[in-house]
Amino acid sequence: MASEHDESGSGPVAAPQDGAAPAAGTPDPKTAAAIAAAEAAGPQNGESVRVDSWIWAVRLIKTRSLGATACRGGHVRVNGERVKPAYSLRVGDEVRLRQEGRERVVVVKRLIRKRVGAPVAVQCYVDNSPPPPPREAVAPAGIRDRGAGRPTKRDRREMDRLRGLEGLSSSRRDAGSRP
Repeated sequence: MASEHDESGSGPVAAPQDGAAPAAGTPDPKTAAAIAAAEAAGPQNGESVRVDSWIWAVRLIKTRSLGATACRGGHVRVNGERVKPAYSLRVGDEVRLRQEGRERVVVVKRLIRKRVGAPVAVQCYVDNSPPPPPREAVAPAGIRDRGAGRPTKRDRREMDRLRGLEGLSSSRRDAGSRP
């Protein structure tokens, strides 16, 4: 029975079976290679990364410009403080990102500058976010049946009331009656 040895000749190496998943706790070779490439492109020891760049690189936000806009708008907090887009992140910082009615809370594990794939991005932070609200709890307001035609003024006011926009429609009426 022939056994395989590694290049140093120190001992047997288990040959992976075709189609077998890698051992638990170890990333697959493609993910490991992507992590190594991301770390090579990342900052060296002691350096930091801009917060807008990092939240884009780990796929918390779609574009870097949206990340910068979120920072300027006060939707990004690092360790409890509002930050500007050029704020320097360090490993261990807690980043809170508020978007689309949900707050993401992540702790920085790895600093990267380049955008990476989702499996690699998940390994760059620890996600402490509360679970998203269930989909059925968020009921769409004012959806009309297909083919129902254009809404009447009464229908429109009812939809505004359901959406919580009743103050807007009354202010429009007031603005129209002023001289």
